[in-house]
Amino acid sequence: MSGSEHASADPLTPPPRRPVIAITGPDHGGGPAWLFTALAVWRAGGRPLRLRPGKPRSHCHFDGLIIGGGADVDPELYGETLPEGPDADAIRAAERRLSQRLIGYLFYPALWLLRRLFQSHGGVLDIDRDRLEKALIHRALDDHCPILGICRGMQLVNVVCGGTLQRDLTDFYVETPQARSLLPVKPVTLEPRSHLADILGDTPLHVNALHNQAVDTLGRGLRVAAHEGSGVVQAIEAEHGWCVGVQWHPEYLPQKHRHQRLFHALVHASTKP
Repeated sequence: MSGSEHASADPLTPPPRRPVIAITGPDHGGGPAWLFTALAVWRAGGRPLRLRPGKPRSHCHFDGLIIGGGADVDPELYGETLPEGPDADAIRAAERRLSQRLIGYLFYPALWLLRRLFQSHGGVLDIDRDRLEKALIHRALDDHCPILGICRGMQLVNVVCGGTLQRDLTDFYVETPQARSLLPVKPVTLEPRSHLADILGDTPLHVNALHNQAVDTLGRGLRVAAHEGSGVVQAIEAEHGWCVGVQWHPEYLPQKHRHQRLFHALVHASTKP
């Protein structure tokens, strides 16, 4: 799909009708992720619909699909240099404007606390969620329904398309200091001719980092859309159709207009005439 086709509709103009955007998550925990993702979808002009293993709503119609973050993907589904991380100056440079730094000082500690209170226990696989989300991804692909995968969601899209994952990035490379943060401190490079660059712009982007797995071999019909300096894949997209996966969490950056363009683009792609 050409860049002109991607840019045919202004992603910041609300659609005439609110398309239904299904958002997946776990049965236990995941409350903050659902709330922030639903808010982003609503602000973009969509109507969020929560789907989880206990309430799959199998017969509900949706126009777009977001596969959210959470527990690691079951490794049975895909069988199985030392770069420097951002230094203190780079982290400070990621938030140059005083207003943005003040928002970060107030917002991110509260969000960290919410995640600690409501997140499911780490390291526990969620087989029922894997099963539900696999079925939803297949359904969306068959129906040519736009898909946005966030963190775990990106990884599962890759696995469903036949790809594999790095199960633990500590076995892949060493990052010093480790940039695991809700703050957008990790610089990533967008592929200049990618769909993602059409949406976000192809200049370097600073993202947050909450993951310990990543894409290894690409699935069928997918290509890399962004990577970090170590070579770790930070975004993928379909070669045909609207399917984007990002390793970071744009839902936790509601004050960052550039990151929110992802949700605007998804809602517009999901709007039927």
